Amino acid sequence: MPGPRKTLFLLATLILAPAAPAQQRFLPQPNYVQLTPPDQAEGRRILEEFRAKGIAGDYFFELQLHILPRRGDERVVSGRLWGMRNEQGPLTRLDLLTDPAKKTELRLLVQDGPAPAVWRWDGEGAVHPQDLTALFAPLGDTNLTAFDLQMPFLYWTDFVYEGLTRMRGRPAHQFLLRPPPDFVEKYPALTGVRVYLDTQFTALVQAELIGERGEVRKTISLLELKRVGEQWIPKSLDVRDEATRNKTRFVVTGAALGLKLPAEVFAPAGLSSSVAPPPAERIVPVE
Repeated sequence: MPGPRKTLFLLATLILAPAAPAQQRFLPQPNYVQLTPPDQAEGRRILEEFRAKGIAGDYFFELQLHILPRRGDERVVSGRLWGMRNEQGPLTRLDLLTDPAKKTELRLLVQDGPAPAVWRWDGEGAVHPQDLTALFAPLGDTNLTAFDLQMPFLYWTDFVYEGLTRMRGRPAHQFLLRPPPDFVEKYPALTGVRVYLDTQFTALVQAELIGERGEVRKTISLLELKRVGEQWIPKSLDVRDEATRNKTRFVVTGAALGLKLPAEVFAPAGLSSSVAPPPAERIVPVE
């Protein structure tokens, strides 16, 4: 048994010994597409211009979610989407008929912008704000999440413009965006998002969600744009889980633009009530 002096020496050693270094969190680094870093001020201008773009006025989409598992049969979920833009940014209501036999609906209200928020109807009359973890829960049997719909990363302030590249044969601006500290603390599994913005249409061509080891966890890819009247709208996009290789294809089948929708359509409390689509003559098939 050690004597008093030896015991005191051991205690002092433990107290004064430097703490073991904490495990460093992975931080994705820029992947510049040219030898010298591009003009970051120009990158900020491009990103701010993209944030200000969008479909003019209120609008309505009829849509289908094609669930495409790597193994198993395809399933289709029908839905409706209402959209507008307020002083914060894009505001979207999504209603999905997740179980036609039981007439079960999933309803979300998604606010994008610098102060993002999501509300969800519980199916029984109450509406609840969703915390960050809930944003990554699959919507029904799809790969789609509220986070994918919201895309809050487009407003993250920590970003690097990586330059002009090509994505699927077209010129695109490439950006790396990193989450803010409060996001990292609550959801460390996502360390960054790399996005590609089409130079002609100012559209998001692809987004790659980066995991804790630098791996791409999920890819959101725009497949096709369609012109309806004077505006271009997304016709279809894929949401692919890179680990399971399961996909969900978001397909717009009908659109009504230039609407003036009631305020309750975009109020959280309004999720407890169903909303009728616009008159059939206002809906243009998107083929």
